[in-house]
Amino acid sequence: MKKHLFLTVPALAILGMTPAFAQDAITGVRDLDDRITDIEEEVAEDMDRSNDAARFGFPEYQPGFSGSASLGYTAETGNTESQEFNLGARLRYAEGNWVQTFGVAADFAEDAGVKTKEDLFAVYDANYYLNERFYLFGLARVERDGLASTADDIARDGFVGFGPGYRVINEPDMAWRLQGGIGVSYLKDGLGNSETETGYIASSRFFYQISDSVFLTNDTDVLSSDTALRASNDFGVNFKITDALSTRVSYLTDYNDARAIETDNRLGVSLVVGF
Repeated sequence: MKKHLFLTVPALAILGMTPAFAQDAITGVRDLDDRITDIEEEVAEDMDRSNDAARFGFPEYQPGFSGSASLGYTAETGNTESQEFNLGARLRYAEGNWVQTFGVAADFAEDAGVKTKEDLFAVYDANYYLNERFYLFGLARVERDGLASTADDIARDGFVGFGPGYRVINEPDMAWRLQGGIGVSYLKDGLGNSETETGYIASSRFFYQISDSVFLTNDTDVLSSDTALRASNDFGVNFKITDALSTRVSYLTDYNDARAIETDNRLGVSLVVGF
């Protein structure tokens, strides 16, 4: 009898713990927890967006190669037959005054044997710092949608641009840099129709530290081409009230004179509370 009891107690313990794991999925606890994590990441990303890594002078990166990569794969069978694959990687190479960054992201999905997503993104960004104030930049970006099939779908979207940059103000509590240049964009729809045009780009990045706990940023980008004048302005105020409480209030204006309604505006509020 004692032997039987000795063997049963661990078994009962295992049976008692198993529903705790199963319930996470069955009751939706796991889905809610994943959604909370997604919200936290979105808010953190909004906060980090205002922290420009190249704000002050020549940013010091680890010499040589550095970077990170992530990969995800899920497959379901039974009532649902699906597969999903995600890949993301960022590679940076720094040597002397040169800083080059390459990034790639891929998303592939299949549902019941039918492809539902086939996206590929790649970007290359290079900066050459002449001194603490002058620098040269070059960038290239390409997006590919392998499932584009109509005139409204964008199958290829590419851009290449380069030009000079200048740091107007480069102080610990205030930074302002301007850059501008020329670029070429390429668009191809799902029917194979393509368009290439030359555009002129200009950008402004402004940062002002009001106090130890408050700073504001104002980022402006303008792209002028034969088909449209596009501009965006992102103004944000960041408050760090305590080590556990911080918030960001932002106002984004997006302008495109090729649209029926030329201007879109968005108010954003991000709040992080730790306890």
